[in-house]
Amino acid sequence: MTVPMALLALLDDGPAHGFVLKRRYDSVLGQERELRYGQVYATLSRLERDGFTSGVGVEQGEGAERKVYAITDDGVAELDRWLATPHEPGGRPTELFTKVILALVAGRPAEQILDAHRRSYLARMRELTAARRTGDVIDRLAGDHQIAHLEADLNWIEIAAARLGDLERTIGAEKEARR
Repeated sequence: MTVPMALLALLDDGPAHGFVLKRRYDSVLGQERELRYGQVYATLSRLERDGFTSGVGVEQGEGAERKVYAITDDGVAELDRWLATPHEPGGRPTELFTKVILALVAGRPAEQILDAHRRSYLARMRELTAARRTGDVIDRLAGDHQIAHLEADLNWIEIAAARLGDLERTIGAEKEARR
């Protein structure tokens, strides 16, 4: 999720200043990661520089004046392009994958890494499951997304655990070949 696209989507609903955009972002997408004001204003400046937003006025706030931004036609087109483009998973392995391989390269037990992550992921799934009982629909949907990813990671942990012997032999053979 990119902050620029989030701000464009929020502005597509109508002009607003940074303070309002930050509050709306946090209420809709800020689960566990609220946006910083500095990031909002820096992003709005870049969007304006790139022609995706424009300043359309100033509102008097508590203290300083607040610049009001609106999405431009180019901003609408950019938002539509981004929304229509399927998210492609990254090609790089996760940090957990890298830790398992590097543990074996360094001659350390990868089982401990897999076990620690399994415990951590299961604990996080329990937290998310409990939070579904009290969260609003956005929180529940975000939790469902996180749980689905944790389930996939737990499945990968089981696959990796089953293949550790093969991995150890492969890495050992590579070490021998370099000697």
